[in-house]
Amino acid sequence: MIQKIVLRLFQMGLVIFGISVLVFSIFFATPGVDPAARIAGRGASAEVIARVNMEYGFDRSLPVQYAYMMKRLFITRDLTSFVNHGEKVVPEVIQAAPVTLSLVVMAALFWGIGAVGVGVVAAAFEKTWIDRFLMTMSLIGLSMPVFWVGEVVNLFTQDRWHDTWLFEWVPPLGYVPFFQDPWGWAKALFLPAFTLSISFIGLYARILRSELLAIMHSDPIRTARAKGAGPVRVWMWHGLRLSWLSYVSLFGLDFAQLLGGGALLTEVVFALPGVGRLTYQALATLDLPLIMATVMYAAVFVVLANALIDGVYVLLDPRMREP
Repeated sequence: MIQKIVLRLFQMGLVIFGISVLVFSIFFATPGVDPAARIAGRGASAEVIARVNMEYGFDRSLPVQYAYMMKRLFITRDLTSFVNHGEKVVPEVIQAAPVTLSLVVMAALFWGIGAVGVGVVAAAFEKTWIDRFLMTMSLIGLSMPVFWVGEVVNLFTQDRWHDTWLFEWVPPLGYVPFFQDPWGWAKALFLPAFTLSISFIGLYARILRSELLAIMHSDPIRTARAKGAGPVRVWMWHGLRLSWLSYVSLFGLDFAQLLGGGALLTEVVFALPGVGRLTYQALATLDLPLIMATVMYAAVFVVLANALIDGVYVLLDPRMREP
């Protein structure tokens, strides 16, 4: 077991190293492009560009430049944004991470519960009007762009109907830290998280329905029925347990992708100062150090999520515990 853990940690480190080399090469080692001028920003003076060259070691070999960059990103954490007037990018990402984590966790709660509810009911009432209605609604939810849904939600809750009894509880756009006001935190994130979860509810409900219908004709389910298991136990215990693997795999990847900045549009529409919004601002100003920091942040979360998924696999399927 210890050998497996060590091997897994080595693989994770290798993947993160590979991503860092790739990102560095694209942003800072592209032939014909002056990385110092790009970091200094548009219209920067010759003095600023010379300062960037000195601080980042761009007059040295590429391996040394890469080592300088990683040191400033992961060890000293003093990677500086010249576009943003000398702001340190790592503290910015660390400050934004709890906002994105809060949003994604709440959205995952919505889409996990919603998708299981819709998927199980649709499968249990296969080929009835209930099944067709739920699958149609799932397809509609899956088809609607998240930024459009967010703008519509804001139109009604922040503007037209805000003063009515239905939406008077909705706070202004923005984020409230959990430790400052837990109730305010929940209210500020409820609509953004629900908006973000709609398309995932549609997608996962359809996947779960298909998996459940396929498994319902398998031998383990026939055995459970022969032993006298009722419909609720067959669907909610045996059916869900056997269809979890593909569901968990997709869930983990989507969760990690959202944590890594995939909730960008939702954060921009609802003015949430998370990693996605930070990435959007970095792309708008071509702030290379900040883009590098957010990309590496996303890579670390995806790698960690994959390791977590493997652990969940072992819990769900005992066969994977075998050497």
